[in-house]
Amino acid sequence: MRWLERIAERMMLKARAEGKLSGLEGEGKPLPQRHEPDSAEAVGYRIMARAGVLPEEIVLKKRIDAARAELASLPEGAARDAALARIADLEMRRAIAIEARRRFMKP
Repeated sequence: MRWLERIAERMMLKARAEGKLSGLEGEGKPLPQRHEPDSAEAVGYRIMARAGVLPEEIVLKKRIDAARAELASLPEGAARDAALARIADLEMRRAIAIEARRRFMKP
């Protein structure tokens, strides 16, 4: 792999000489500390974070939290029962999403 390192080094030196490596986001700042292992799951989450995309289970968790906040302000009755059913449905969907991810990532 030494040849690959040489090629990468030449490309970086060329880009630096052309000024392509100045003015980049985070320039002069230390790299963020990453404490998680480099598993496939961690890499996937990192890619989604850089793209500004949230995993389905996180989106569902936010919807559950919003539905629970709404539920707290509802009086007893049909509206409250409908909100409880919606929360149960969202929780089930989140559990399915979590299980699907775990099964997909299972070695």
